Amino acid sequence: MEIKRSCSEASRKGPAEWFTGTVRIDPLFQAPEPARVSGGHVTFEPGARTAWHTHPLGQTLIITSGLGWVQREGGPIEEVRPGDIVWFPANEKHWHGASAATAMTHIAIQESLNGKNVDWLEKVSDEQYRR
Repeated sequence: MEIKRSCSEASRKGPAEWFTGTVRIDPLFQAPEPARVSGGHVTFEPGARTAWHTHPLGQTLIITSGLGWVQREGGPIEEVRPGDIVWFPANEKHWHGASAATAMTHIAIQESLNGKNVDWLEKVSDEQYRR
């Protein structure tokens, strides 16, 4: 058994190459091998969002506060609220973030495949975001 104490890792800013706007990432856990799951608590300020990306084994988002938007490639932008759970299947191109006027926080859970849990792609343009 291992207990990881709250706030045992420092918050960090979401890197500009992967995010638009102000994003704070609070790492939650990285399970030791042979497990491959990790999780983070991510807060997006209004208008902030990820770049388009995929996950080799999928991703689960648990919306904990605010109002957010999620979109998979070719689909409409969907509104998400606290208590909503979003599943993106393996290799599905998608993005997620806050709505234009309201911050959003979620817990993101994903697994690694061969040491990699995300493939970052191009940024979501302002035009794509405002649709």
